[in-house]
Amino acid sequence: MGREHLGSRLGFILLSAGCAVGCGNVWKFPWITGQNGGGAFVLVYIICLVLLGLPVMTIEFSIGRAAQASPVRMYQKLEKKGQKWHLHGYLALIGNFCLMAFYTVVTGWILYYFVDFLIGKTGNLGFETMIKNPGLNVEYLAVVVVIAFLLLSFDITKGLERITKYMMVALLCLILVLAVRSCTLENAAEGIKFYLLPDFSKITFNVIVSAMNQAFFTLSVGIGTMAIFGSYIGKERSLMGESVNVIVLDTFVAIMSGLIIFPSCSSLGLQVDAGPALLFNTMAAVFNTMAGGRIWGTLFFLFMTFAALSTVLAVCENLLACVRELTGWSRRKGSVITGIIVFASALTTALGYSVIHFQPFAEGTTWLDFWDFIVSTNLLPIGSLIMTLFCVSSRFGWGWDNFKKEANAGKGLKVQDWMKPIFQFLVPIAVIGLYVIGLIHFQWK
Repeated sequence: MGREHLGSRLGFILLSAGCAVGCGNVWKFPWITGQNGGGAFVLVYIICLVLLGLPVMTIEFSIGRAAQASPVRMYQKLEKKGQKWHLHGYLALIGNFCLMAFYTVVTGWILYYFVDFLIGKTGNLGFETMIKNPGLNVEYLAVVVVIAFLLLSFDITKGLERITKYMMVALLCLILVLAVRSCTLENAAEGIKFYLLPDFSKITFNVIVSAMNQAFFTLSVGIGTMAIFGSYIGKERSLMGESVNVIVLDTFVAIMSGLIIFPSCSSLGLQVDAGPALLFNTMAAVFNTMAGGRIWGTLFFLFMTFAALSTVLAVCENLLACVRELTGWSRRKGSVITGIIVFASALTTALGYSVIHFQPFAEGTTWLDFWDFIVSTNLLPIGSLIMTLFCVSSRFGWGWDNFKKEANAGKGLKVQDWMKPIFQFLVPIAVIGLYVIGLIHFQWK
C-alpha cells in the first residue's frame, strides 16, 4: 500500500490545527478558565503551551515524518532491534478508539443544538433532557460517524484535506464575527476584564496543574493523532516552525472562544463557572434572550460543529490509517469496518445516561467519564512521556541527534541544542508530575 501525501502545506497546517481545535478549545477551555480565575489561568496556559506543548508536538510530528507510517508501525521503523517502543503504537490505537467513544457523542450534542437553533426550536432546549434521550443520542451519533467515515472513504486530498480546508476557513470567519458581536454587547467589558486581565493572586498550584492538563488535552498529543499528519508531509519545512503555526492557530481559536462566551455571560449577568454545562445551558440562555438570538445561536453552534467535527475527522483518519496498515484493506473497506467499531463503542456514552447505567468513579459519573479518564488522565500524558523519552534517549531510543535532524529538515524554526534540557528534563518531569497529581486528585469515589 503506497503512502498517501497531502497536497499542500496549508492542508497540513489546517488538518493538524483542525485536530487540535475542537471541544478542548471551545467547550472545555472556557469553563476551565471560568473555574480557575480567568486571566490568571489564560496566562499560565499559554506558558505551558510554549514550554510543554510545543516540544511534544514537534516530537510527534518528527516521529511520524521520519517513519512515514501510522502509530502502529512507526516505532518499528525507528527503534533499535529488540526494543519494545512499538507497544505504544498499539496503546495509541486503543486511545484513539477510546477518545472517539465519547467525542463523537459530544459532537452529536453540538450538532443537535445547531439544528434546533437553525429551525427555531429553542424554547425546550435543555442539556439534561437531551443527554437522557436515548433515541436522540443514537441518531445524532450515527449522523456524526456516517459523515466522518463517508468523507474518509475518499483519498486524503479529495476527502479529508479538501473538506477540512473549507471547514477551518469557515470556522475562523464565524469565530471572528461572533467575537465582535459578543464584545459589543452592553456590559461586555466586565467579562473581557475577567478573561484577559490576570489577577496574579489567583495563580495557585491547582491553576498551574489545570493549565498543564489543558495544554496537553487541547493539542491532542500523546496518542499519535499528530504523528499521522507528520507522516503525510515532505521535508520542505522544519517541524518546530510548523508546530508553532498549529499552536498559534489552536490558541487563537481558544482565546476567541472565550471572547464569545465571557462577554456574553457578563452582559446578562450569568455565571461563568458553570462547568461543562456552560456551553450548552448558559450559551443557549444567552442567545434566547439576545436580540436576533436565533441567528447568532445558529452561527455559534455551527462554529462549534465545525470545530468538533474537524477533530473527529482527524482522529478517525488516524484510526483508519492504523487499521489499514494492520490489515491491508482499501480506504472504503477500512472506513466501513472502522466506522462500525467506533459507532458500537460510542453507544456506551450515547446510552450511558438512560439505558446502559455505569458508575465507574464518584457518584453520578458515567461512561463519558470513564472514557475521558482513560484518554485524558492516562493515555495522553503517558503517550507524551513515551514519545519524549524515545526522542531524547540515544542509548535506549531513537536519540536526540536523529530527532533533531528530522525536526530541522527544511526551512523554518529549528530545534537548537540549548533546548535539549527542556526536552530531556523539563517535559518528562512536568508530564510525570501532571500524571501523578491527576491520579491523586481524581474523584475515585
